[in-house]
Amino acid sequence: MPELFRQYGFVFLFFSHEHKPIHVHVRGHNGDAKYVWDGDGFSLEISHGIKANDLKRIERAIHENSDIILNRWYEIFGDTDNEDDNE
Repeated sequence: MPELFRQYGFVFLFFSHEHKPIHVHVRGHNGDAKYVWDGDGFSLEISHGIKANDLKRIERAIHENSDIILNRWYEIFGDTDNEDDNE
């Protein structure tokens, strides 16, 4: 699992074999969340066990580090436009 960064006690990461759309996983404080890139920014898709005030901190961290997240995605997974490769 490629780790991107840690902040506020949370780990921001990708899984080894990701898929589009571009997204980032967040784990910590006995919970997890997933944020998806919509072309303009990241938005919360799902969360389990993370308090509302922590979600606000996470969203701020993702916003402040979105360039790192996007650059690492392309570095690790490429453009991934060819979704027909299911091997």
